[in-house]
Amino acid sequence: QVQLVESGGGLVQPGGSLRLSCAASGSILSVNTMAWYRQAPGKRRELVAAITRGGSTNYADSVKGRFTISRDNAKNTVYLQMNSLKPEDTAVYSCYAELRYSGGYVSAAYWGQGTQVTVSS
Repeated sequence: QVQLVESGGGLVQPGGSLRLSCAASGSILSVNTMAWYRQAPGKRRELVAAITRGGSTNYADSVKGRFTISRDNAKNTVYLQMNSLKPEDTAVYSCYAELRYSGGYVSAAYWGQGTQVTVSS
């Protein structure tokens, strides 16, 4: 019924840039917090950046100054602009959204399938 579709992952060189997109589709009434998480091999999933519907943001210390999260509420889409990428940024990046769908009375959490970001020479 509700689906989060991610795009924009790929292979980039250190110092390069990449822009991830995640669009929520379905019978959505409202989208609250949207966020990007990442998980590297051997590590637990961590929050990269989050943004509320009103535009308040939160970033992991490791990406502050390099990554920017934004959203287009009209399109139910969240973006992650990643600049000055480092090899340690290599991970599977997953989209997260708290939203209310048609027929639902409370918000529910949804995850995208994940997109691979590899930073390597």
